[in-house]
Amino acid sequence: MSWLQRLKIDKFLLILVCVVVIASFFPCEGIYKTFFGYLTTAAIALLFFMHGAKLSREAIMAGISHWRLHVVVFLSTFALFPLLGLGMKWLVPVGILTPTLYYGFLYLCALPATVQSAIAYTSVAGGNIPAAICSASASSILGVFLSPVLVGLLMHTQGGTSDTLHAIGSIVLQLMVPFIIGHLCRPLIGAWVQRHKKIVNVTDRSSILLVVYVAFSEAVVQGIWHQINGWSLLAILGCSIVLLTIVLIINTCVARLFGFNTKDEITIVFCGSKKSLANGIPMANVLFPAAAVGAMVLPLMIFHQIQLMVCAVLASRYARRVAREDAAAQVKKEEVKTVSSVE
Repeated sequence: MSWLQRLKIDKFLLILVCVVVIASFFPCEGIYKTFFGYLTTAAIALLFFMHGAKLSREAIMAGISHWRLHVVVFLSTFALFPLLGLGMKWLVPVGILTPTLYYGFLYLCALPATVQSAIAYTSVAGGNIPAAICSASASSILGVFLSPVLVGLLMHTQGGTSDTLHAIGSIVLQLMVPFIIGHLCRPLIGAWVQRHKKIVNVTDRSSILLVVYVAFSEAVVQGIWHQINGWSLLAILGCSIVLLTIVLIINTCVARLFGFNTKDEITIVFCGSKKSLANGIPMANVLFPAAAVGAMVLPLMIFHQIQLMVCAVLASRYARRVAREDAAAQVKKEEVKTVSSVE
C-alpha cells in the first residue's frame, strides 16, 4: 500500500493542486491562451461525443423525463443558493466580509450551474449521466434569463442586457451538437466505446484538468493575487467552503429523503452545487461597472476552484460506492438466476 493510500489522499486531487500551482506561475496568455481554449473546447466536445455514443436512446429519454431530479437541481441552483447568499449579510457588520465581497457572493449565488465539470464529475462518480446532461444544460440556458433577474432582485446593477442568443448558441454548439452526433454514430462505434470505458474516463478527467488550468490562468491574469490581502483571501476561502458544504449536505439529505437512488443522488449533488465561472465572468462585464468587475467575480473565481477540488474527492468516493453496489447487484442477479435454473 502506497503512502497516498495510507493517508487516503486522492491522486486526482493532487494533480488538480499541481495544475493550480502551474497556472499560478505559468498562466496561459496570448497565443497560448487561444491554444488551450481551443484544446479545452475540443476535449469537452470529444467528451460529449463519447457520451452520446455510449448512451442508449432509452437512457436519454429516461434522463429527460426525470422531472423530480431536475426540479431538485433547479431549486438548489436558483433558490437555495440565493437564500444562503442573503443569509451571509450578517457577516458584514461583524467584519468577516466587506460589503464588496458580500455583493460578490450574492452575485455568485445568482449564477447558473457549470455544465462541463458537473457532467464530467457525474460521469467519474458513476452517476446518472443523461439526467446530468439535461439538468446542467437546462440550468445554463435558463440562467441566461434568470441570473440577471436574480442579480437585479438581490442588488442594484448597472449595464445592458446579455447576448442571450449567443449564449444559448454556444451551449448548443459546444455541448449538445457533439452529443447528438455521437449518439447518431452509436450504431457504428457504440460497441467499441462500451469495450473501452477507460478512454471515456480519461477524457472526463482530462477535460476537468484543462478547465481548471484555463479558468485559474484567467484568474491569475486578472490579478487575483494582487486584488486581495491575506484576511480577505481567508474570508473568501472560509465562506466558500462553508457555503459549498451546506449546499452539498442539503442536496444529499434531500436526495435521500425523497428516495432517489445512488446514481440520481450523485447527479443532484454535482449538478446542484456548481456555479459557472464561464458564464459568470462575461455576465459580470455586462451587469457591473468596469471598475467593479474584478472584485465582484473574485469570490466566484475562488469558489469555482474549491468546488472542483472538493468534488474531485467526492467523485472518487462515490465511484467506489457505485462499484460496490453494482457488484452486489450482479451477485444477487446471479443468485436469482441460479435459483431459477434449479427450479
